[in-house]
Amino acid sequence: MGLSKPMLATLKDADYLEPTPIQAGLIPRALEGVDLMGQAQTGTGKTAAFCIPILERLKPRSEAQWVQALVLAPTRELAVQVRDECVKLAAGGDARVAAVYGGKPLRKQVEQLRRGVEIVVGTPGRVMDLMNRGALVLGGVRFVVLDEADRMLDIGFRPDIEKILRRCPQSRQTLLLSATIPPPVKRLAERYMRDPEMVDFSTKDLAVETIEQWYFTVDAERKYDLLVKLLERERPRQAIVFCRTKRGTDKVGRRLSKSFRDVDMIHGDLQQRARDGVMRRFRDGSIKVLVATDVVGRGIDVTGISHIINYDIPQFCDDYVHRVGRTGRMGREGVAFTFVTPEEGNELTRIEMRINRLLKRDEIPGFDALSKPRPTDDFEAEGGESLEPLEPPLPKPVFGRRIHRIRRAL
Repeated sequence: MGLSKPMLATLKDADYLEPTPIQAGLIPRALEGVDLMGQAQTGTGKTAAFCIPILERLKPRSEAQWVQALVLAPTRELAVQVRDECVKLAAGGDARVAAVYGGKPLRKQVEQLRRGVEIVVGTPGRVMDLMNRGALVLGGVRFVVLDEADRMLDIGFRPDIEKILRRCPQSRQTLLLSATIPPPVKRLAERYMRDPEMVDFSTKDLAVETIEQWYFTVDAERKYDLLVKLLERERPRQAIVFCRTKRGTDKVGRRLSKSFRDVDMIHGDLQQRARDGVMRRFRDGSIKVLVATDVVGRGIDVTGISHIINYDIPQFCDDYVHRVGRTGRMGREGVAFTFVTPEEGNELTRIEMRINRLLKRDEIPGFDALSKPRPTDDFEAEGGESLEPLEPPLPKPVFGRRIHRIRRAL
């Protein structure tokens, strides 16, 4: 791949022996200075795909006054992860890497920048703050990376991203990495990148093939009891339980911690020190079950995760893809379960159409997930005559004909 001997030695020490498809496709073109849009599923090595060529092309410290590379990430946790990966891959050189994000004292980050760094990894909001204070000068930036670009746009960072890109030299190389590239991301690329090439290693089936995907039909008031039964049955090596809201995350996390050991929770209202501590314990395996909002739905690479449980069905289809992508990392096997109330059948159908795959129905023997009997398609008239099945306005998982409708739609 045209990598230097020091980099090859570092990769060998890190046990990176063969490139993943996104790395094999992106690194050689990035080394040539081409602007690239890289699309691949989570857990396929996108971070190393852009860190390696940047580290290979950095100027010596004596020849550069300012920051040479800027990586923008949607969340604090992802910024820390990218920083750590860059530091690991820079082991054979003298590149200095700083992570800047909200929730941490501004003064320490300003002091670190003043001492000098080659690579800055940060969230758009904190990068903007440091720029406005004059602590972060982007006049010498040669590389800009937009990591998880679709997620950054989803959560409203587009104005900040555009202001930051306008402050960077037009001669820079821009790399855009994402699991999905919807129209808003394409428009951003067309406006701020120079004839970008597309490197697409996503599969038509957005759900990783090594991940088993199941759903339970369950009443809302029975979801917690089902969660307990499922954890007892599965005994996961490590699991993330996803909830939609911070309040729900707190409630489920507190209840679970009374019944199970090694349970913790994470969401956006926690102080940054607490969030860092939770993620550190989750990575080292001290936490077995992590109850979380979608703050960790993207970009958190913890290879020990064996189970994903969608306690609340995600609001957006792509969030399902990224939640489930937390397991099955780098080709490993994993399993995902989604709790679906009878009123959420339409949302489940949208997810299945998005991933072009049918989730398999699961149930726990002896556990009544539905507190009340539900109708089936087998409506029978008195006297034994079968009536024509009624057509419900929206397909729901409790109706037997749902699968046939989905298959036709797919």
